[in-house]
Amino acid sequence: MTEAAHPAFSVTAALALEMVSAAAARADELGKPMSIAVVDAGGNLKAFVRMDGSPLLGGGVAQQKAWSAVAWDMPTSEWVPFISDDPVLVEGVPRIPGLTVLPGGFPIRVDGALVGGIGVSGSHYSEDADVARAAFAVSDRIEA
Repeated sequence: MTEAAHPAFSVTAALALEMVSAAAARADELGKPMSIAVVDAGGNLKAFVRMDGSPLLGGGVAQQKAWSAVAWDMPTSEWVPFISDDPVLVEGVPRIPGLTVLPGGFPIRVDGALVGGIGVSGSHYSEDADVARAAFAVSDRIEA
């Protein structure tokens, strides 16, 4: 992994590209073309790939998953259990523009600091999550 300029600020472009590449390699192993997005700590797109043959809808969903993981600093798979007992949140959270509660989005932390998020879309959400987790293997400094 290339050295992050200042991990407390944001995921670097180099790290984002490494993570997308590792995730795409895992998607290839599964034989599942996917869309993979990495955003910085402000939710800005840093790296993205829509693999050949991946569903058209997946590109926007992957970016939403990455942004959503940063927005509340939690994996998107944890959102439904988090909001399910609160009727106001159940109604309101899914209506927030750009937000999704679909699994497959994860915050990215380097040395404990939130630096961005990754989102994967294109298959069943369990496979999306598997592909996203593969991106975290590019460095032992990255924490999911």
